[in-house]
Amino acid sequence: MLKTALKPRWILTLILVMALAAVFVLLSQWQFSNSRQQGPEAPAATETVRPLTGVITPGSPLTGTAADQMVSAEGQFLPGTRLLVRERLQGGREGLWLISAFAVDGAPGSTAEAGGEAQEPVVIPVVHGWVPDADAAARVPEFTGPAALTGRLLPAEGPVAADPEEGQVAALATAELVNVWDRPSYAAFIASATITVDGEAVTARAPLEAVEVAPQPQERPVNWLNIFYAVEWVVFAGFAFFLWWRLVADDYRRSLEDDEDDEDDEDGVGDQDEASAAAGTGSTRNDIDNDTASDDPPAAVRAEADDDGASRPGATHPTEAGTRE
Repeated sequence: MLKTALKPRWILTLILVMALAAVFVLLSQWQFSNSRQQGPEAPAATETVRPLTGVITPGSPLTGTAADQMVSAEGQFLPGTRLLVRERLQGGREGLWLISAFAVDGAPGSTAEAGGEAQEPVVIPVVHGWVPDADAAARVPEFTGPAALTGRLLPAEGPVAADPEEGQVAALATAELVNVWDRPSYAAFIASATITVDGEAVTARAPLEAVEVAPQPQERPVNWLNIFYAVEWVVFAGFAFFLWWRLVADDYRRSLEDDEDDEDDEDGVGDQDEASAAAGTGSTRNDIDNDTASDDPPAAVRAEADDDGASRPGATHPTEAGTRE
């Protein structure tokens, strides 16, 4: 079989199979590398405060690498935008989040080009803290005037179907808040850590409690579909070599069958020659016997001739002639 595999056509086919297998292995490696989804940044990176405008742009979704980032922003809290977000837990207690719209200075889309009219400011929801109920929230003073804040940037939630209630929402969904506030918004929110209003730091006082959000766990989830595809490409590479081996084996078996057919043909021709030779020898012997039989007439013919001579009239038997003499 090695002799068959060393034929030029099978060597060229093997080179082609090796090239295809190499491509399959590279595709498998690519799938394996993508099986580990990109997780959040390391805590050392997320805990470094960065300007909000340099992390996310209005209307763009918050990516996994930008989530949990500590950011800073300057602007002002818009009056009349305070809302309560229902079903929020704090230390095992259920309450509400107190939020309001914060107009970000320098946000793209906040102002028109030079010489143009000012546009509506782009806002971002800011969580001031947690309160046990709506009555407690009513006792928290509203922030007004220029402000600066730092906090953790978090992805917005999805809208939740719930019974409407005045001054409350079921989820912190920016898709819903843009309709409530009637202003463009970032697709994220900030859980405030520090707030400065008119140059003075504002701390959370009872009944308001600060909301502390820790960084996300540094885990990279595994995409099992990509792993399945990676294993599949390896199987394809192995199947390419198996198919080449099967083709070589089939060619080798065909060559063995052809050799056996040739030997059978040669044996048949030899048998025919021997039969012809034997038939020729028998014919020669019959010819010799026939020639011998034609040279010596049978004794019955001679005896018949003698009888014919004796029976003719006037014929004298040799014995009788001698006696008469």
